[in-house]
Amino acid sequence: MTSPEAYQALALSLGLGLLVGLQRQREGSPIAGIRSFPLVTLMGTLAVVIGGGELLWVVIAGLVCLASLLIIGNVIKLSAGEFDPGITTEVAVLLMFLVGAATGMGIYGPAIVITGIVALLLYWKQSLHGWIARLADRDLRGLFHWVLIALVILPVLPDRAYGPYQVLNPFEIWRMVVLIVGISLGAYVLQRMLGQRVGGVLSGVLGGLISSTATTLSYARRTVSNPAMSSLAALVIMLASTVVNLRILIEIGVVAPQLLPAAAPPILLVFVLMLSTSVVLFFLQKATDPVVNELEDPGQLKSAIILGALYALVLFLVAVTAHHLGDRALYGLAALSGLTDVDAITLSTARLFESGEVVPETAWRVILVATMSNLAFKLGAVALLGSRRLTRHMLVVFGVALVGTTAVLLFWPNIEVPVAWFETGRP
Repeated sequence: MTSPEAYQALALSLGLGLLVGLQRQREGSPIAGIRSFPLVTLMGTLAVVIGGGELLWVVIAGLVCLASLLIIGNVIKLSAGEFDPGITTEVAVLLMFLVGAATGMGIYGPAIVITGIVALLLYWKQSLHGWIARLADRDLRGLFHWVLIALVILPVLPDRAYGPYQVLNPFEIWRMVVLIVGISLGAYVLQRMLGQRVGGVLSGVLGGLISSTATTLSYARRTVSNPAMSSLAALVIMLASTVVNLRILIEIGVVAPQLLPAAAPPILLVFVLMLSTSVVLFFLQKATDPVVNELEDPGQLKSAIILGALYALVLFLVAVTAHHLGDRALYGLAALSGLTDVDAITLSTARLFESGEVVPETAWRVILVATMSNLAFKLGAVALLGSRRLTRHMLVVFGVALVGTTAVLLFWPNIEVPVAWFETGRP
């Protein structure tokens, strides 16, 4: 390493060490603080500079010496009657030594990112502990169910197609289950971490990511015994249904990103229309105390199996319909499938587009038909389970959404956003 590069690495190492040391000093750490951490990162950088970037034994020797000092320091504390079972600061010290070594090797990007992560994890100690404390056993159980679904079951499934139409791939089907359960579980855990008093807007957003249908049923039932919350319930249900459009785009982006240039503009237009309606509802509703929608854990293995079976069934039916009856018959299938679930028809249609079975103009229209069907189903559920006041609200707002979506289906000119917009974020 030349002299300018060495000085640059030492300066960056000093700054990174000071950042973490500042946080530890504020916390009153007895092991390392505002002076110790910069010295540790500088030690790591200097070890690389001395070794010329090739003699890794210098870095290893420095790491061993540092670990020995930490052990001696803890032994002295124990002898003095001080006992601290945590090892967070000790691990941070060793990690920052390696950050200093990485800086000395010119690996600036990862060194800066790791330092930021270390600083945030140390700073968020109380917040992280508080969030975990608010999670119930069933929440953690749901998280580990997702680990079972994603990290145990998925890797062992065969990655090959079966069946007469070669569309039933166990690995691909279960990967879609992992995607959907992951989105739902992430929103569910976030809701639980935020506590029991979540505002109506956030309830709607999270409800759309978890299950807009379940959110609709939950809030509709509550308005029967408490008609005064009908305005709030209408806002939450509309927001949940609005967020479904973003969820659809996320699913398309993961499964068939090439479909996004054609599908994103019309679906985003529907999203903007529904979001505008939600904004009007927000300003019109007379807020009562918001109530969090208590939803079942979406990470249950039984739910995942049912979702996988439904997705496989819809995938097979879509393939059969497209092969024997043509694209037009897909709209009827989408209307039936969308009554209870939009994810399955979205993912299966995106997969058929990827395989060349469906053109993009048909694919996004089939998905929008499913969303319209789902809105109609939720409107019927509100009429059966909710208060009359809520039903009147939803007739208006869902009516606007259905009319607007129908107009998009009939009159959209089949233009595509340039692919470069999705790659660079600008034309």
